[in-house]
Amino acid sequence: MKQVIVVNEALNLPRGKLAAQVAHASVASLASSDSVQQKEWFEVGMPKIVLAGENEDEIIKIYDLAVAAKLPAYVIKDAGRTVVASGTITCVGIGPAKKEDIDKVTGQLKLVK
Repeated sequence: MKQVIVVNEALNLPRGKLAAQVAHASVASLASSDSVQQKEWFEVGMPKIVLAGENEDEIIKIYDLAVAAKLPAYVIKDAGRTVVASGTITCVGIGPAKKEDIDKVTGQLKLVK
């Protein structure tokens, strides 16, 4: 079990803003998963990985692939109060789910640095 958050790297978000958006994606994706997935994920220490998406189009593509694979997923759109305009897609959270299922959707992406 793991969770993956894919960040829209085209935005070059400041570290604090990036951390907040990743937290939003983690919580929202967790809330969209079922209780069995949640329990299993908690039991293995809530592993999560933050990956780099090229831009908004790639974030949407990843989300669509996750939904088609029946994975819990949630796209985060910013409220527009600080750094980016309202409605800007900042990231997508996927999982918790089985590692191999998530890797089919995100396995080609690199870690955020």
